[in-house]
Amino acid sequence: MADKSDYTRESLLYGSDILVIYRDPVTPPKPAPGQPGTHSNFTPREPEIFIAVLSDSHIVAFNGHVDLGTGIRTALAQIVAEELSVTFDSVTMVLGNSVEAPNQGPTIASASIQITAEPLRRAAAQAREYLLTLAAKHFDTEHSLLSCQNGAITPSDNNRSSVSFGELLLGSRHALKLADEVLLKPVSHYTLVGQSTSRVDIPAKATGQLTFIHDLRLPGMLHGRVIRPPYVGHDSGDFIGNSLIAVDESSVAHLPGVVSVVVVGDFVGVVAEREEQAAAAAKQLKIQWRSIKGLPQLDNIEQALLDLPSKQRILLKEGDLDSALATAQHPLNRHYVWPFQLHGSIGPSCSVADANEDGLHVWSGTQNPHSLRADLARLTGLDEGVITITRMETSGCYGRNCADDVGADAVLLSQAVGRPVRVQLTREQEHTWEPKGAAQYMAIQGGLNADGSPAGYRFNTRYPSNSAPTLALLLTGAASPIDIPFEMGDRTSVPPYRYPHRQIVCDDVPTLVRASWLRGVSALPSTFAHESYIDELAYLADEDPVTYRLRYLADNRACELVEALAERANWKPSTANANPRNDGEWRYGRGFAYAQYVHSKFPGFGAALAAWVIELKVNVKSGRVVVENLYVGQDAGLMVNPAGVRHQVHGNVIQMLSRTLKERVTFEDGLPTSREWGGYPILRFSELPPIDVMLLDRPELPPLGVGESASLPGAPAIANALFDATGVRFTHPPFTPETIRNAVKASFRLPMEAIS
Repeated sequence: MADKSDYTRESLLYGSDILVIYRDPVTPPKPAPGQPGTHSNFTPREPEIFIAVLSDSHIVAFNGHVDLGTGIRTALAQIVAEELSVTFDSVTMVLGNSVEAPNQGPTIASASIQITAEPLRRAAAQAREYLLTLAAKHFDTEHSLLSCQNGAITPSDNNRSSVSFGELLLGSRHALKLADEVLLKPVSHYTLVGQSTSRVDIPAKATGQLTFIHDLRLPGMLHGRVIRPPYVGHDSGDFIGNSLIAVDESSVAHLPGVVSVVVVGDFVGVVAEREEQAAAAAKQLKIQWRSIKGLPQLDNIEQALLDLPSKQRILLKEGDLDSALATAQHPLNRHYVWPFQLHGSIGPSCSVADANEDGLHVWSGTQNPHSLRADLARLTGLDEGVITITRMETSGCYGRNCADDVGADAVLLSQAVGRPVRVQLTREQEHTWEPKGAAQYMAIQGGLNADGSPAGYRFNTRYPSNSAPTLALLLTGAASPIDIPFEMGDRTSVPPYRYPHRQIVCDDVPTLVRASWLRGVSALPSTFAHESYIDELAYLADEDPVTYRLRYLADNRACELVEALAERANWKPSTANANPRNDGEWRYGRGFAYAQYVHSKFPGFGAALAAWVIELKVNVKSGRVVVENLYVGQDAGLMVNPAGVRHQVHGNVIQMLSRTLKERVTFEDGLPTSREWGGYPILRFSELPPIDVMLLDRPELPPLGVGESASLPGAPAIANALFDATGVRFTHPPFTPETIRNAVKASFRLPMEAIS
């Protein structure tokens, strides 16, 4: 992809020999229901540009989302190149920069291609049509007799030379407001979209070019470290911002390189000439804190969730559920508990800030550049117009990690010393202070009728989250730690199966610890409950779990995916655990699960459809699980870049295996004890099974988000395979060897001497 160094922001806004498609300045867009807002009323002073066609026919395109390793920089460029009929290499994408890119909200919910690419596609198509109009005048011919190809327009008679985009633009400035209705290229004419394309971000990473925020160095840059309060991992309570008693600056005055100790409320940081000097000073700085009281007891997460005050939302109520449950032939009530989990960024969060007389510039790995800018304005009192957020690559987040927190840390330290400051968190700070993926409690009341059909379905869920405000705002007192529940517990709360009598209830609850969205949000635990339960119904009905699902799946498109994956995996119908295969201490099983990720506040919108087939073996003596084969199918509609979709599916699968089999945050006295990788193990490459990915090709259907959907069926597919192997239902992930060993012993399905 070409470099974008041949343009400036000023040239796009005021230069000639250029075509820009823009929209007028707007206040921050209203977030989708249940999505995080920006806490800002800032209106840009200049138009927001989506497409710029330069005098050399190069295209610069702008999107407000960022590439979190998902490959959207590549896919968005394909969309633009397709609509303008130019080569892929002639498009440069600018993503997420708070000054240059339009404010399209945070990069979440796998919505970049499904939603925020739509105005970009329109802008590219509008530019194409305008260029064709200019060419019609140039050739004195009909618009319909012209065609675009490789950045030029050619008459259909082929008797005249083509004219390049740049030639058509010479001599004047062309600026068009983004239109609501534009003639889009038919899908049948696509030549770039739908084709696998190599990701444009990989070469720079592979050759060691500056890509990651951790590698950025600025002239005159200093290094900072922060010292967090003793209420580790919490952001609600009277003690927030009020716990610091004293800081003894003289305790580090003798250390080499120390420039400053910065104290604002409960925020404490040190600045030094070199990184190791800042780390040493942070370790030796003597600080006196008040004792912390009132932390929640988290030894029993299930009970802690149930004890939270709640506000009930009845999302859906159909049929006569009470009567249906009362007359069920086989009542079946279950509850499921999902643990707190970490985003687990391999590299601790890092940021660089430069506060000077001209304003504030922050280089960050944030997924929300415009939201971060608004938070920094609240923190510093600066106008958002003088704050620039440049988004750089980071070590992965899969949701709200510490990227925004460390950006605000760097800002406070840079303001204090008047020089650029780089701050990188320690591994312990990243693990303990990151907004955890929320734990979740789910209860289901239902049962089976005499004919094997589902009698009814009452689903109740609790998901504690407050969206995790940027930490420096709370520590400095710039924002109050008001623990208002964030209504994100209703994702995929409605199962995909036909239950004629059902009630779906969400109990909105405050936080137990600092918590925010992690890949799958509440949809992932809810799917674990839905798919574990339907599998148990199939078993009680003495039916094959796939056949049973197909009978009650309400969506034909979902049925097609399920049938295709079952065939791909050579699924042989039989009742689960009817005749498990044994080999000494090993038991073998297979499991199935299906889901569609439904995001945003109920009723929300659907992303891709996905299904898993798992084949595993479990050692009933040690509890060890080995996933031997894994089949995953996905229907994402039109795939802009099938290679990118495949990468996303693989990433989902790897992370989901880890989250299901290993990951759980542990606590002691209300504080997280998972402080390093030894205390929070993740999947090793040696534990990966062969992964067979089946992508349904549906170019005639709109694209659906792919960044999260493939993770949803993972945990229930594994749980269902464990049941097939052992006859034990597992309802509380992760399925560690200890968990499995204890559950199998307690089941009395095997002689005790065989598993002691």
